[in-house]
Amino acid sequence: MMQELVERAFAPAAAAVADGRIPGAMLGVLAADGQRAVKLAGHAALVPEPELLTEDHWFDLASVSKVIATTTMILRLADQGRIDLDRPLTDAIPDLRQYDLLNAAERKLTFRDCLAHRSHLPAVEPIYTYGDDPARLRAFVLQREWKQGPSVYSDINYILLGIAIERITGASLSDWPLAPGLSYGPPPGPAVATEACTWRGRVLKGEVHDENCAALGGDAGHAGLFGTVAGVLDFAQGLLDGSGASPAMLKAIREPANGDRTCGWERRFAGWPGGDACSPETIGHTGFTGTGLWIDFERGLAWTLLTNRVHPTRHRDSGIFVLRPAIGDAVVNAWEEVKG
Repeated sequence: MMQELVERAFAPAAAAVADGRIPGAMLGVLAADGQRAVKLAGHAALVPEPELLTEDHWFDLASVSKVIATTTMILRLADQGRIDLDRPLTDAIPDLRQYDLLNAAERKLTFRDCLAHRSHLPAVEPIYTYGDDPARLRAFVLQREWKQGPSVYSDINYILLGIAIERITGASLSDWPLAPGLSYGPPPGPAVATEACTWRGRVLKGEVHDENCAALGGDAGHAGLFGTVAGVLDFAQGLLDGSGASPAMLKAIREPANGDRTCGWERRFAGWPGGDACSPETIGHTGFTGTGLWIDFERGLAWTLLTNRVHPTRHRDSGIFVLRPAIGDAVVNAWEEVKG
């Protein structure tokens, strides 16, 4: 059943590859009972040499790192009683804005504020342009007076959460135990190519695409995780069947905490990247490099679309913002047809 489903649902991605909008694409689909199937097409790299895509290739998951790694780590620390999600970050990072202890807005932010992107922090900042010492750049993030603004989806929220995890555990994020098929880079296998980076002067392959993550050492809270399609689907399986998350963790990632956002994830809303056919009990997240993961709890269905849409450059229209919802709708519609 699952192979028939993925064959039908892959059509929009196959067309995007055939039209040259993206180099390669891989769709993995999973049912709660463990049935799964994968379909792929295209190339892992076009330059400097063509390389065909295989199921063994590792993708730079970009911001999908936020939910698979950082959110999971924070919620497990909360499960262990080592943090309270509604307490301020300063419980873990007492030196946050340490020169303005009474008035700094950052000192009032809670773990849940950052998980649900309900802080005043900006979406992104070119931190990598301030230097190349990871320790100094972490100090910069902690001591900077961030401009006040409305709540937005913010990498800075997750950089702070990553620093909090490092402080609590006394180790880097890459020391956290990860399941097979998930790794901070360089990954232990063939990797898809991302961008011909003007800052680093080379095509990136097996090293993190996100500039800020690279400058922070390659394993920051907002990016840095690599994964195979099997590794991403295994993670989704743990959420669908409960083997990879406690009831408290599942509650946190499924219940609204800031509009359409939960702790870490997005819930379905009109026009979102997961398509409109999925149930209201669907959560998902995307990554800048062209990755994404969606989990429909009502149907017991999950899918991941993995592409290298930034290869060899981000500065073109890859059609990813149309492709993602088209794939989501195709997966759910094929699921209903195959089941019926």
